Amino acid sequence: MLIAAITETEALGRILPLASVLPFALLLGSIALFPLFAPHWWEHNKNRALVAGLLAIPFAFWLLRAYGDAAHHALHEALLDYVSFLALLGSLYVISGGIHIKGSLAGSPLSNCGLLAIGAVLANFIGTTGASMVLIRPLLRANESRRKRAHLVVFFIFVVSNCGGLLTPLGDPPLFLGFLKGVPFAWTLSLWKEWALVNGILLVLFYFVDGFVLDREELERKGPQLETLLHHAPFRIEGMQNLVFLLGVVLVIIAKGGGWFSASGHWPFGVQEGLMLALTLASWFGTSRAVHKSNRFHFAPIVEVAILFLGIFVTMVAPLQILNARGSELGVTEPWQYFWATGLLSSFLDNAPTYLTLGATAAGQLGASVEHPHYLGELLAQGPVAAEILAAISCGAVFMGAMTYIGNGPNFMVKAIAESSGVKMPSFFHYMIWSVAILIPTFVAVTFIVFR
Repeated sequence: MLIAAITETEALGRILPLASVLPFALLLGSIALFPLFAPHWWEHNKNRALVAGLLAIPFAFWLLRAYGDAAHHALHEALLDYVSFLALLGSLYVISGGIHIKGSLAGSPLSNCGLLAIGAVLANFIGTTGASMVLIRPLLRANESRRKRAHLVVFFIFVVSNCGGLLTPLGDPPLFLGFLKGVPFAWTLSLWKEWALVNGILLVLFYFVDGFVLDREELERKGPQLETLLHHAPFRIEGMQNLVFLLGVVLVIIAKGGGWFSASGHWPFGVQEGLMLALTLASWFGTSRAVHKSNRFHFAPIVEVAILFLGIFVTMVAPLQILNARGSELGVTEPWQYFWATGLLSSFLDNAPTYLTLGATAAGQLGASVEHPHYLGELLAQGPVAAEILAAISCGAVFMGAMTYIGNGPNFMVKAIAESSGVKMPSFFHYMIWSVAILIPTFVAVTFIVFR
């Protein structure tokens, strides 16, 4: 499906004017600025839908009217990708929302650091979305008595929602798409050094930042804050059947990637999405409402993601088509250049199609035809240089999806859950102050150590 979009719409990317990226830029600007200047108006999903619709719908009509069949094909593929994207995120959100970790963990810096480390590993088995939805509530509950908790959520997004999911195709959507395009399932395990380096740096930084914030709170507030955090109720899990449903989602992803039960080796659109919907409904109706109430579960966060990302997927057609058609003009040839090009684009575009676009660019440069259904597998067959470039693309897409709230789907969901739990989260730009200060030096270190 995506290969067809890449090859058949290349001409569209060459003739689109650069001004066609304006609706996408305006939507990003709206996401960044409305929470700062009109926070109460923006917090209603109907107003988010109004802004997204005013930018996406006229853009879609213009594109269809101006470019005909090529535009129709590009928009059609974008909407199919959106449905698949939302089916995966929605199923993981609802199913994990039926898992309640009863009691609480200790909220000390060491315990919080341990929870993030567990999330970095778990993300590779149930995806960054699944791990985020399972662990964000226990983290917030363990630190409920603290006044300043935003830094906990920011580092949680860095580690659990993004950087942790590098080791398997199940971890992050870009790697899953790579698996579909011929990358062997176990190949991403070879990125364990990059995974350990980045997550190790982030966990060490988090431990010191969390300790500093707690020490300041100890001085500002009366009473022993740390002793309060160390008291916690007995630990047990409710809604255990949802672990089976999560496993079902994972198996569906693997089955589609391997073309199980299909003579052609490919599943038609709708099969994966329908199976995920069935698992979601089974979870919803098979889970006690008391469990959902204990999790403070509601649909507002996933509705917010659905609204904003529909606008993003539609308006993103222009920048992605332009990048795909003119990517070779960027002058990107070295692994470190691919790391930063993929990463910076993944910070503001969805990291999954960005991964495919830069992968297609690398394939073309190294003589692997994108017309091949497994063209990334063909790219790897070109030798160690190609493998290093694909490693750089993979790391850039996964790691730098943490740079903004829109870089990866779970980011927005975690932010929304935290806000619904009373955490005052940073605005779009304030979050980027955190990401630039913490992540950019980390990625510079990765560049010199790994991709120099």
